[in-house]
Amino acid sequence: MTSRPTTSRGGTRPSKGPSARRDTTRGSSARRSKPSANPAADAAAVPEHGKLYYRIGEVSRLTGVKPYVLRYWESEFRWMAPQKSRSQQRLYRRRDIDTILLIKRLLYEERFTIAGARRKLRELGVGKALEAPQLDLGLEVDQRGRVRRIRAELAAIRAMV
Repeated sequence: MTSRPTTSRGGTRPSKGPSARRDTTRGSSARRSKPSANPAADAAAVPEHGKLYYRIGEVSRLTGVKPYVLRYWESEFRWMAPQKSRSQQRLYRRRDIDTILLIKRLLYEERFTIAGARRKLRELGVGKALEAPQLDLGLEVDQRGRVRRIRAELAAIRAMV
């Protein structure tokens, strides 16, 4: 006769065979998404099938931003707060999704900090930034050109003084 392990109360514990174990594997890698390098493709990925509201899981899949990040961004970017249903589920509109894609572009591609992205959106205005998705955000790729422009402006200021 084999002895089974006992609990502190004297009872026996059920055996832990292969069938009793839980599956602890996480979701497939297909569900994981990385920030896209093409924001125009992100905007095109949102279907236009007449749906007025999207839940947070749908928005997460469409934008490639995890739900907990979306909830965090709501606290950091006040104008991004979506409506809530009677059951307190977040209901995002197409405009909210466009705002999320813009914030994602600023943070992940343009490498802004959250405070910098908030300031840039405040300067531009969210509506203006959303109307022109290819809007030049004032970021110059050519650093030498930027330095030349700044020097020329400083020389003009010096000449005025």
